[in-house]
Formats: sequence, C-alpha cells, structure tokens
Amino acid sequence: MLEIKNITKRFGEKTALDNLSFSVPEGSVFGLIGSNGSGKSTLLRIISGIYEPDGGEAVIDSENTFENPEIKERCFFIPDFPYFYNNSTVTNLAALYRELYPTWSEEKFQKLSCIFPIGINDRIINMSKGMQRQAALMLALSACPKYIMLDEIFDGLDPVVRQLIKKLLMEMVAENGTTVIIASHNLRELEDVCDHIGLIHKGGIILEKELDEAKLGIHRVQAVFEQELGEGVFSDLNVVNIQRQGKMMLLTVRGDGETIENTIRALDPIYMEMLPLTLEEVFISEMEAVGYDIDNILK
Repeated sequence: MLEIKNITKRFGEKTALDNLSFSVPEGSVFGLIGSNGSGKSTLLRIISGIYEPDGGEAVIDSENTFENPEIKERCFFIPDFPYFYNNSTVTNLAALYRELYPTWSEEKFQKLSCIFPIGINDRIINMSKGMQRQAALMLALSACPKYIMLDEIFDGLDPVVRQLIKKLLMEMVAENGTTVIIASHNLRELEDVCDHIGLIHKGGIILEKELDEAKLGIHRVQAVFEQELGEGVFSDLNVVNIQRQGKMMLLTVRGDGETIENTIRALDPIYMEMLPLTLEEVFISEMEAVGYDIDNILK
C-alpha cells in the first residue's frame, strides 16, 4: 500500500504541498488530478524518492521511499518530460534496467518491442515526443514494477496508442496486482482507466474517493418548466450551478440523487432527466466549490 502522510514540500517561499495526506489502494489505478500548479508532479517525485519532503513522508509497503534502494526496485516513474542521454536507445536502457530491476521480464520486453512501432536501436532523443513516451513506457512495463507512477503519459499520443497503453496498464494490474498512479489533465482518458481519484488544489487534498462514489455525490438534472422559475425555488437543494436555455434549466446539485429527483419533481416539470456526470464535470464542480472557476479567474 502507498500512504501519503502529512507531506509538506516547499521551494523557497512557495509551498507546493501543504500537509497532504491520503492513501492509494493496492492494485488500483489511481488518477491524480488538480489545478495547474497544484503539486501533482511534485508529489509523484516525492513518492518516487526523488524529492525529500520538508515534512511528513511517503510510505510504500510500510517503508519510507526516500533514499531507499529496496523500495525503488519496486517503483518506476515516468516524468512529464522523460529525460534521456544523447546516446540512449531502448536497447542500451533495457540492459541498464535488467540490472536495476530484479522483476525485469525479458519475455515482456520482446513482446512489447513487437507491439510498439519503435526502432529499439535508434537514439531516443531523435524521436518525437509521443515516441519517446512510448519508449519510456515500454521499459517501465518490462521492468514489471509493483508501483508505477506516470506524469501526463497520454500527452502527445495518438488515439490508437492511448487505447493500447490503457489496455497494457489494465493487463499489468490484473496479472501482477500493480498499483498505477497517473497524473493528468486529460480527464477523459483517466475516466476510462481509473477506479480511484484524488483531487488536489493549492497543495492540499480536496477529494479522494472511488471514481463511481465521487460521481454519486454530484448530480446533473435537466428540466423544463411551464413557467420560468426563480433560483429561490431550489433553496432546499445544494445547487452548485444553474444554466438556462429558454425554459430548459440545467442544474448541478450536490446530495442524494433520490432526494434531488423528488424535490424537483414536486415542482411539476414538463420534462425532467437525471444526467450522468463525466469526470471533467465532477472536477469543475469540486473546483467551483473552492472558488476556482472562470468567474473568479477573470476577476
């Protein structure tokens, strides 16, 4: 299990993470989302043992990750901008990782070499951004780590390769019980693969839940009324947002779905429908609740 315990990280006078605490279930795919500059990449570097926190600790399998070689053998981190030496190729990096990772699978490496359209003897720095990410992921999957941390892994990849990567990650979780943490702004891609999410903002945790549970707490309702209603008629509900299109109203509401539906039906709508929320809509709703929305940004 991965536990984040009261982590604080500062860079000069800027506090990137502020007393952050949550846990990641073992064998899950955990989506780490948040506003720009919220501390997602910093957190992944602390979990990977690259940064030392100023307070608190990242704990993997009951051990602190920083300067812990045994724990690092179980982890693989791909940053948002993977770094490669000038002469690095997939082949010579594979030779390095064979020595670093006791769990390295030559069988998987050979299989992935056939799947990904990459010249394994070509210099990686001459490849496109998307091909570099594929090279890094091929090596990460071949290492068969227990924990894999991915920062904006879908950036620069075409739709077919994105689907391939999600399939390979899910296979890894199913076969090896691997725990995957993905930090990304591409919420549509995360929604397809994640079963848990963590939402951070200004270095603090706002939400940490199973994805389905997070969606159940916020509801979207589309309703049409004979006469135009004032917003005051919904005072018994925790309404996050109301949009109007003529007689049609689109409401985003927190609370119990059945209670929300019964309350609005009591207003005798001509038409009413409860709409499923996307992860992006959950993100926007939660961020609006802490004052991070378009109106406040423009102010």
